[in-house]
Amino acid sequence: MAEAIATSQLPESAAPAAQRKVAIIVSKGTLDMAYPGLILANAARMSGIDALVFFTFWGLDVITEKKVDHLHVATVGNPSLPIPTMLGGLPGIEAATTAMMRKQMSGVDVPSVREMLQILDDAGAELFACGLAMEMFKLKKEDLIPQVKGVLSAMDFFDKTAGAQIIFV
Repeated sequence: MAEAIATSQLPESAAPAAQRKVAIIVSKGTLDMAYPGLILANAARMSGIDALVFFTFWGLDVITEKKVDHLHVATVGNPSLPIPTMLGGLPGIEAATTAMMRKQMSGVDVPSVREMLQILDDAGAELFACGLAMEMFKLKKEDLIPQVKGVLSAMDFFDKTAGAQIIFV
């Protein structure tokens, strides 16, 4: 009854609210920089928000078939890593740090990057590669994981994401 009352009070001309949309730009291809964009896109889809993820420059590594399962944590030049930069360059440190991060992510039930990309695709998120970066790195569409919907120019990206909140990672 209360539901009928609430809807009967809406003006006939009330237009439905526009669908919320988020566009996430992934520009880095390390393991620790792949997850923020993917997790944000997943949270958006779980909240009913349309999500488009645009991979550019080194972010292409996240969607490149030969690299997606081999992303690592950069130990040199990472100001947030709690080890001195000099130690980060020693043999085995990067591999150990990457293994530690993979273990920690698994410990909190975060899927692998490849699994996250599949989850996003299944949830209706759209994944795109940057055309200029693809050309720069001499990549072809067939070099990418199958979940990538296409290759966009920067102008196409802005056309496709008109009205979206844009997040740069």
